[in-house]
Amino acid sequence: MSTETLSPTPGQWLEGARPKTLPAAVAPVAAGAGVALHLDSFALGPVLLALVVALALQVGVNYANDYSDGVRGTDDARVGPLRLVGSGLAAPQAVKRAAYASLGVAAVAGLVLAVLTAWWLVPVGALCIAAAWFYTGGSRPYGYAGLGEVMVFLFFGLVAVVGTVYVQTESFGDGMLAPSLLAAVAIGAVACAILVVNNLRDVPTDTEAGKTTLAVRLGDSRTRALYALLMLTPAVCTLALAVVTGPFALLGLVHGPLALQGVRTVAGIGREAATGRALVPVLGVTGRAELFLGVGLLVGLAL
Repeated sequence: MSTETLSPTPGQWLEGARPKTLPAAVAPVAAGAGVALHLDSFALGPVLLALVVALALQVGVNYANDYSDGVRGTDDARVGPLRLVGSGLAAPQAVKRAAYASLGVAAVAGLVLAVLTAWWLVPVGALCIAAAWFYTGGSRPYGYAGLGEVMVFLFFGLVAVVGTVYVQTESFGDGMLAPSLLAAVAIGAVACAILVVNNLRDVPTDTEAGKTTLAVRLGDSRTRALYALLMLTPAVCTLALAVVTGPFALLGLVHGPLALQGVRTVAGIGREAATGRALVPVLGVTGRAELFLGVGLLVGLAL
């Protein structure tokens, strides 16, 4: 059968979009909305547009990774969630078109947001889309050089949270930066942890395929320690937020039980450290921890 005649089911397309990673898009917008509420500057329209941008970028980067890793052969022996190209369920060009469509939605929503707020958001949005594609795409993907976590922290932490606050306040003053940056570091740390545990699972296959992720560079034990550090960082940021904004910000600590569950599984505290397929559920745990963190900050900062 020609690859162009392959027809994945809607459920397979949904699984290929990797819904367990979508909290990485929702959480920064929620946290940014919380900061704006604290500053009495909440604006529903810009928040909804920012959410569309974030979700479309996340789905776009997931499909783009599926396509690029698939055509390179990196996914041939992957043990993680379904990959459409690597599993042979979808034609590479179909997945590429899905990536383009998702990134196109992000571009249109971002353009509307820029028209409503500030023109300089256009080049920022262009950088976000380029970062989504070139993580595993192009001739020299930065994800193959161990820079994925840096970009995730930058775009799904700093840019997403601070940007969401800005499109509501349209200002970098009036006490906006301190709570925005603290929330951004907290959210960005857990977003990085999602990628860290994903790459930890794939160290054997990525090493064989020549994909030098940060996990491959650090090795098993140090990658597990990095995951623990990233998952504990939001607690420090939340305590600092409580000092800056008030005690209700401590509601951000609602993510704590899930964070500790992920750390116990990855670090092997009281149990054998998870490897291979046993790390797949940790993706969901980490994603839910980020979502709980974002919603906790939304409610706490609003109060």
